[in-house]
Amino acid sequence: MLSLPTSLIVGLNIPRVLGVLFLLLAADGRLAGPFPHSAGWGDIITGAVALPLLLSGAVTRSPLLLGAWNLFGFADLVMAIAFGVTSGQGSPLQLFHDAPGSAAMQALPWAFVPTVLVPIWLILHGIVFAQIRSRSLSPSVRVPG
Repeated sequence: MLSLPTSLIVGLNIPRVLGVLFLLLAADGRLAGPFPHSAGWGDIITGAVALPLLLSGAVTRSPLLLGAWNLFGFADLVMAIAFGVTSGQGSPLQLFHDAPGSAAMQALPWAFVPTVLVPIWLILHGIVFAQIRSRSLSPSVRVPG
């Protein structure tokens, strides 16, 4: 997995701009609490910044910039999981009681996001962390960028 081009992994995050759909679901009253705003804006920012990161060549030339983007994208997913669980109606960990909470994410097609997309993106962010670490430990070893 470390041999995946970093630019491919960053590019696979561009569709996260569709996080705007969380904001639209909140505006329609189908999501409530902090979840849709945190997940929506975090995904929009992660996806939107991925494109200039790719186009500028920073993916291969600036490990600090790549690392900051990667940390933000990873943290966004972790926060989305936390807010989704703590916003879920009937969840034993429920902290936010605004109905309907994160209930829309439990039915298709939205259930595809937490069950498939979030785990894939978490794995991809983990690969980027490992690639950055590999580059810093072994400058003679080139991970595809």
